[in-house]
Formats: sequence, C-alpha cells, structure tokens
Amino acid sequence: MEQSGGPEKLLVIGLDCAPPSLVFDALRDEMPHLSALMDSGAWGPLRSCSPPITVPAWAVMTTGKCPGRLGVYGFRNRVDYSYERLAVADASFIREDRVWDILSRLERKVIVLGVPQTYPPKWVNGSLVSCFLAPDTSANYTFPIPLKTEIQRAVGDYIIDVRDFRTSDKTALIEQVNAMTDKRFELACYLAKNKPWDFFMMVEMGPDRMHHGLWKNCDPAHPRHDPDNPFKHALRDYYRRLDARIGELLDCVDRGKTAIMVVSDHGAKSMIGGVCINEWLMREGLLTLKREPAGPEKFDEGAVDWPRTRAWAGGGYYARVFINVRGREPEGVVAQSEYEAFRDELARRIAAIPDHQGRPLNTIVHKPQEVYAQARGVPPDLLVYFDDLNWRSVGSVGTGAIHTFDNDTGPDDANHDWDGIFIASGPGVAPLGQGRFDIIDVAPAMLKLLGVAPPADMPGAGML
Repeated sequence: MEQSGGPEKLLVIGLDCAPPSLVFDALRDEMPHLSALMDSGAWGPLRSCSPPITVPAWAVMTTGKCPGRLGVYGFRNRVDYSYERLAVADASFIREDRVWDILSRLERKVIVLGVPQTYPPKWVNGSLVSCFLAPDTSANYTFPIPLKTEIQRAVGDYIIDVRDFRTSDKTALIEQVNAMTDKRFELACYLAKNKPWDFFMMVEMGPDRMHHGLWKNCDPAHPRHDPDNPFKHALRDYYRRLDARIGELLDCVDRGKTAIMVVSDHGAKSMIGGVCINEWLMREGLLTLKREPAGPEKFDEGAVDWPRTRAWAGGGYYARVFINVRGREPEGVVAQSEYEAFRDELARRIAAIPDHQGRPLNTIVHKPQEVYAQARGVPPDLLVYFDDLNWRSVGSVGTGAIHTFDNDTGPDDANHDWDGIFIASGPGVAPLGQGRFDIIDVAPAMLKLLGVAPPADMPGAGML
C-alpha cells in the first residue's frame, strides 16, 4: 500500500479466526460488502504469530511486538518457574504500548470495542469496552465506568461472549452467536455515531465460536463430515449475516475521510484429532505421576512425582513442553549441562510421533529462541505444532492412547491455522489488489495511515 492523501480516521474491524479459505474463496460471493472492500483496496492472507492463537495474536497485531517480547504464550501462562502458578493473560500482562495508547497520548480520540486482552480496562483517550475475558456485564468492563450504564440504555443487555461454544447443542450455539454479533455491531454503530473518534477498533468473536462449534458440519473435507447434517450451511449463513452487519457499520462512517481495515488474528482448518502429549511423555518414561489415573482426567501439576519427571506439557491448539531443570524448577532433575542436549533429543522424539495409523506427521517443533528475538516471562522450552496444526495437543492423562478424536475440553471441530485475513480500503490505501501480509506489520500500518510515525522499537515494517 502507498499513502496518497491520508485519512482523517481509521476504522479497524477484527474478525477473530476468519480464514482466507472462507472470506477470500468459498464465501466471497456471499459477502458483497467485504468483496467491495477487496475490489477497491489491498487484500490477502495475513500471516499470524507463533503461536497463532487469539491470546497473544491480537496483542501482537496492536503492539507490533512478538509474543516473546510480550511474554505471552497462550491464555494461561506460567508466572514463575514453580509448577502450579499459572495465570490468565489479561490486560495486565500487556506492558507494551498498543496503537490506541500511542494515539491517546497524542490526544487522538479512540474507541476500542471487544479487542482481546483489554480486560480489566485501562485508561484511553475515549471509550473502551473490554473483551471476553470479562466475567460478565456485572463487572466494570468499560472505560470510563459510566459507559457501562450508557451501553445498557443504548442497546440493552450487551453480550460479551457466548456461554459455551464447545457444546453439542448446535442450534443454541448458532442462536447465541447471532445474538452476540448483532449486539456487538449495534453497539459499534452507536459508538461510531455518538462518540468522537479518530481511531476505532472492534473485534467480533463470532467467527471463532462458529468455527470451533460447526466446522465439521460445514467442511466436506473434514473426516467426520456428514453431508446430510442439518447445519451444513451454518457458516455460510453466519458470514452472510456478518457481512450485513459490517455493511451497517460502514454506513455509520464518512467513507470519504475514513480508511477501513478488516483483519483476523489467525485462520481455521479441520481438526483431524489430538495427540495426548502427557500420555506420550508418561509412556516414554519422562513424566511420572504419584498415582495411576483410573481414567481420563485433567493434568494436575500437584499429582506429578517431580523428582522422577523430566518433562511435562500443556494441551491446547499447540503443545507447550516444559523441562524440569535442576536449579530452575523447585524439584528439577535435568542438569543445566545436559539441558540443550536433552531438549534437542526431546524435540526430535516429539517430531517423530506418528499418527494413529503409524504414518508420519508433519510436526513442527521450535525452541522459543528460534522464533523470538527475546523471550520474556516463562516461555515453554519447546513449542509443538502437531502435523502443522492439523492435530491439536491434548493435556489429559489416563486417556489409554496417544491419539484421540474427542477433544478433552468439549466438542471442537477446528484448529487454528497460520493465515488470517487482511483487507484495507479507503483514503490513503492504494488499490493494489491481492498480496501477502504479516501480523507484525499491522500496528505500524495503522499509525502511518493516521500520520503518526511508529516508535523506533516497533520492528514491523508496516504496509505503507
């Protein structure tokens, strides 16, 4: 993109988990508003961070800093090198400036709506409605606090998130997601028309909830797809609805003075199955429990026999593997002098885990130092993407098998994928058509569109 007569305002519409395969390909003809933005601007896949997960990806996008610099490696992070101190990575974890922090100090007016890792809310020069990390609307989920009462008067009962998107009740899930999306965009239109702003960023979580709940119903390539299931058009219908809501929001802004971005933090793909990483570590003699599990149960650090354990791991869309290092962990057993050799060996062995039929998996294993210029906080010793994210990591123990096709946190059909979406249109954006973009470059691009020079420590090149 090249800047030619910059905009007065920037509107950023975030669609959590929206993948190129749907937005750019399968459903483009179903979404006239997004398609028109593509036709008039620049668009293409947006490479996510490692890991490509909501937390930390939105923070990466809005700070221009990698997960290692942020010290955030997922929703729950080790606070220190003890075994049981884990914390949810909420807004307090983000100690780097986000785009709206920089703009606020420059006395630009901002509106922030639903962007992940904004709860508890912090000061901005404008209005902030925090994210799904807020427990419910009884909490102080806005800045300023009186905005909460104003929201109730303006749009009624605001919906922060769906109650349980990993559910077998697909009808209820669809109803909840539709209601949440409608309410979020209703609030977005209200704020856009009634609050002063130079920068407005919102994130809608609906696509993510729909993908995890209904991907196999809609994707004929999913190994458990039933072509006769009653929800086979659920994603198409939702994206049609989403595009209509986007069109309504676009009608609320002065298009002649406002640049538009539509972005997602990562993509989505079929989840083939799960690798029970802690079960594998137990079978390899690397993880020992104080008692044998009677059946599948959640991994509990308190149940581990640490003096007899060399490594353990966390489940999720990717595996975080930790080594029990002598002098670092309280009951560490792997000597510092042996650490790198053991880590290399462990990485090779994990990468060699086959699928349930003994076939090789295209598993990617990284040391944090290989993907981050710096790694703050307590990073995992290894980051593992089973079969390049076609399989997820399952942390449960006592599963009786290394491979599973039932998610241990509830029904889930989709894993995350590396590429999200990027669309930009409007003043200051050259109509370059299709290209490829990187999540680390979005924050400097936002600032440059508004005529603000990115800070020297923001490594992204921007897209301008």
